[in-house]
Amino acid sequence: MDNNQRSNAIILGICIFLGLATLGYLLGNAAIRYKEYERSVTVKGLAEHEYPADIVIWPIQFTAASNDLESLYDSIEGSTTRIRTFLTTRGIDPAEISLSTPAITDKSAQSYGNAVPAEFRYSAVQTVTVYSRNIETVRMLMGDLAQLGKQGIAFTGGNYQSQTEYIFTRLNEVKPAMIEEATTKAREVALKFAEDSQSRLGKIKKASQGQFSISARDNNTPHIKNVRVVSTVEYYLSD
Repeated sequence: MDNNQRSNAIILGICIFLGLATLGYLLGNAAIRYKEYERSVTVKGLAEHEYPADIVIWPIQFTAASNDLESLYDSIEGSTTRIRTFLTTRGIDPAEISLSTPAITDKSAQSYGNAVPAEFRYSAVQTVTVYSRNIETVRMLMGDLAQLGKQGIAFTGGNYQSQTEYIFTRLNEVKPAMIEEATTKAREVALKFAEDSQSRLGKIKKASQGQFSISARDNNTPHIKNVRVVSTVEYYLSD
């Protein structure tokens, strides 16, 4: 009976030993596979394209001066009418033209400045704004505006209020294709990295889409917009 008990104990011990050894082997392999699974590479893909702007906002700003307030308003109204006629007879829809309220300055009411009285008591700034999708026509008219200057209209330029603005509104249309392109380029970089490191490229672990940026191509062609996006993608690697 004692011999049987010892034999059973030995067999049980061997079984326990083999079970623990097998468990340790399996756990070790699982840990190795887990570590291999955690290997990854993070890459970036750039998509960049040029598109024409869709909308132009063209502020046409001019000044007038007079010692009589009524004649000053008459001068503003006359200049505004000539500008409207100039625009509409050259292809601009009247609905695309808007006027601001004239900004009038009474220099005699100012308590600072030179003691020498100004030649004109009142000065005014008026802005006629064109908001149009007909960008080529507007750009052509910009070069012809000097014709009105010869008629006595004093245009201003170079300040923030008179700067022309070009807007690109079709971002949602081009987004899907650009994101796909950026992701494809990121994968190309990841494949090259995996090849150089003698690894295999796995599935995407994590991906993030960068913000889209829209800027003028350069200072001379603000109506051409440069649209770009950078996608960041992390891929798993395996041996």
